[in-house]
Order: sequence, then C-alpha cells, then structure tokens
Amino acid sequence: MLQAPLFHRAELLLGATAMDCIQSASVILFGVGGVGSWTAEALIRTGLGRLTIVDSDVICPTNVNRQAQATARNVGMSKVDELRKRLLEINPDAEVTAVKALFSEETRAQFDLGAYDYVLDAIDSLRHKVLLLRLCFENNHKVFASMGAAAKLDPAQVRCGPLGKTTHCPLARVVRHELRVQGVAGDCLCVYSAEPPAQNKGETFCGSAVCACPDKDELNLCAAKAKINGSLVHVTAPFGFALAGLVIQDLSQ
Repeated sequence: MLQAPLFHRAELLLGATAMDCIQSASVILFGVGGVGSWTAEALIRTGLGRLTIVDSDVICPTNVNRQAQATARNVGMSKVDELRKRLLEINPDAEVTAVKALFSEETRAQFDLGAYDYVLDAIDSLRHKVLLLRLCFENNHKVFASMGAAAKLDPAQVRCGPLGKTTHCPLARVVRHELRVQGVAGDCLCVYSAEPPAQNKGETFCGSAVCACPDKDELNLCAAKAKINGSLVHVTAPFGFALAGLVIQDLSQ
C-alpha cells in the first residue's frame, strides 16, 4: 500500500484504485537529461512503484540549468546514480534501478522491454531513438516518446499527440522519415512543441576546444554532438511532466 501522507493529494484527485495501479506499474525510462529527469521525478512523486532509468552520461556543468539531478556539486557524477539518490529521497519505498548504459544496437539485448508496462523514450540520439521506437512498434510494447525540447522558448506550446501528426518539430519529422525508410509501421503518443525552433544567440562550448564537460570518454555524448542547441528548464521540465502525465493518465483510466 502507498504511504498515505506522501501521496494523499494525488489520491484525492485520482482515487484509490488508480493509485494502486500506479504503485504496481513498472516503467523503463531511456534518457534522464532535461526531459527525462523531470519525467522520473514526476512519476515517483505520483507514487510509481518501479522505475528503471537508463543513461550512460555523466553530469556536465552545462546540465545544471535544466536537469533535475544536476547541481554545481555533483559535476562528473553519473546522471542515473545521482537521479536515483534524489528519487529515493522523495520516496524511499520506490524501487528505482539505475542502469549506466547507452541504449544502442550493441546493447539492446541487455534490455527486456517486454518486462515493463511502459517504455519511455527521452533519448537525444536520433539513431538510438529510432531503434527504440522500432523495437517497441514491432513487439507491441507500450511506448510514449519525447521529441525535441531544445531550441524552444514557450512552454505554453508544449503538446501531446500522435507522432504522425506533430508540427514544427524537426526531430519528429526526421524520426518519422527514418521509421518509414526502415519499413516500420506504427505510431505512439509523444510530447512535442508546436513552436517553430529558435536560433542560438550565444557561443557553443560543448563539442569545441573549450568544452565544459569534465571527461571526454566513450560514455560522454556531449562532445560527440554535431550541433548543440540552447535549452531552458521552463520548457524541458514541462516536456518531462507531460511525458509522465501520459503514463499517469493511461493508468488512471
């Protein structure tokens, strides 16, 4: 049973039956950056019982402006390990599994997607995102996805809808194209912004000679990015909350 004081306000709105469903559900979340970290926090704060978080990266100073677990004190630490600590401080009874790994063609066999009630995609890499969605579509796994939250300024334009009907999201457009090229049929609900992308106005540090990342090893993806767009917590967090909301709403029906 859920600890009543922790989740009383959620139960008032959702009801005891829905809260029991949420507490019993299992979710695997790929990517715990500016979107995924807030998705994880929202799920745990709403009483989710079992959550697996997957990310290979470490905390970079440039993460502090938008990622729930990132502070000036834990730069260089594992994102999933630091987030797990935070989540267990919120609900010590939650079962939170941290997996420091990159989801890819080479590592996909490590993950039994069918063992979870929901698969959540908050992956930045196009190739790995398309792979995850393809596997979910082909095997009928319940999946919700986040599209591009970077280069956006207006949180009021965050939307939820089918991947096939998104607007003004370059990432979603490319994801759809790649899935078609691979002959993959299927659709899923996703979070996106209807706002046209904004242009960077400042200097890009990561990926250049003055990269702010503490280590440029094989697990740090920041330095490998071809282009880095600016991003803001007042947009990335609503993306994450909306992604969590898709799970909560589905469980509450």
